[in-house]
Amino acid sequence: MLPKLSWQKIFRRLHLYLGLSIGFLLTVIALSGSVLIYYPQIDSQLNLTKVNIKHTDKVDWDLAYKNLKTAFPDKYGPWRLEVTDDNSIIPARYYNPVETQNREFATLMIWLSNDKYKVIRKDYWGDYFVTWLYNLHFSLLTGSTGIIIVGYIGIATLTLLISGLLAWWPKKGQWIKSLKFKRRSSKIGLLYDWHKLIGLSLCIPLLALTITGIMLAIPKQTDPILIALVSDINSPLKTQIQPSKQSNIPLSQAILIAKKALPSARLAWIETPSNLNAIYRFRFQTVNDPSYRFPHSYIEVNALTGKLESMFNIDKQSTASKIKNWIHPLHDGSIGGNILKVIWLLSGFGSAALFFIGIYRWLIRTKRI
Repeated sequence: MLPKLSWQKIFRRLHLYLGLSIGFLLTVIALSGSVLIYYPQIDSQLNLTKVNIKHTDKVDWDLAYKNLKTAFPDKYGPWRLEVTDDNSIIPARYYNPVETQNREFATLMIWLSNDKYKVIRKDYWGDYFVTWLYNLHFSLLTGSTGIIIVGYIGIATLTLLISGLLAWWPKKGQWIKSLKFKRRSSKIGLLYDWHKLIGLSLCIPLLALTITGIMLAIPKQTDPILIALVSDINSPLKTQIQPSKQSNIPLSQAILIAKKALPSARLAWIETPSNLNAIYRFRFQTVNDPSYRFPHSYIEVNALTGKLESMFNIDKQSTASKIKNWIHPLHDGSIGGNILKVIWLLSGFGSAALFFIGIYRWLIRTKRI
């Protein structure tokens, strides 16, 4: 007859088995995520420190776009150009280039100077350090299948965190005693205290990072839950306009038309027309949008006529849409400035520490070392 287990022992065993099974992969995800918190700055230091950068208040978008098309005549668009803080460098992206079509995702990444708008750097997503690290964090370097695996590792991690908390949960009147770092003679007891205190200190940040990570990795599985609990999720339109022999209006003119539609918003991304679609698509950050780099308001302008084809203002969308808008800036820490980024950074390294302490303690207890 099997011995009767208390609920705390059940949670301890669940916590242990989950830690042993997903702990290493979770550590890889956590450590890579910690570094990625500052990935634009790291990439700039690694690749652009020798570039002579001139700061400017105004960008000649028409010239920048013209030079992109001249430098890459076989790329028929659309190009996506990022609007940076100081306009010192203009990053641009071309999705699905022919030369990397045998790879699942290897976008052509271009950086333009802001004075003569010449190409100062060319690379492919996944071929340089921070994007390789991003792929490791988001997909364990195994493409779309890996993204789903990471999502389910996230669900297991959520269970790991909750089971650890419940396994520790003290009895009534023993809270202060349970929170103390005790003087112990045994190494096992000392390792337990370190594991306990690190886990409790980082419990809330790790829960936030895990839940947002799950929602980013497997939206098809998590969106129905959000819809059932809150409301429908609104999506922006993607208008199709057949190109013609008529010349497109200049990019600068399209930008002015878009800015008039959302005058108080900040332009974040520009998508140019292609040989298949005569549409300028602009991505804006509204005042209430927490996502700085990848905001969720869109404006489409007809590249042939200058007509405003559609506008998607995230501030006027459903509650569920707004919640989804918070997920990415919360997960990468950008919503809270450097304070939150540092907390997230420490949480990633703390997660790795929890794994190594737990493994070491288990090895000692089972007399494997």
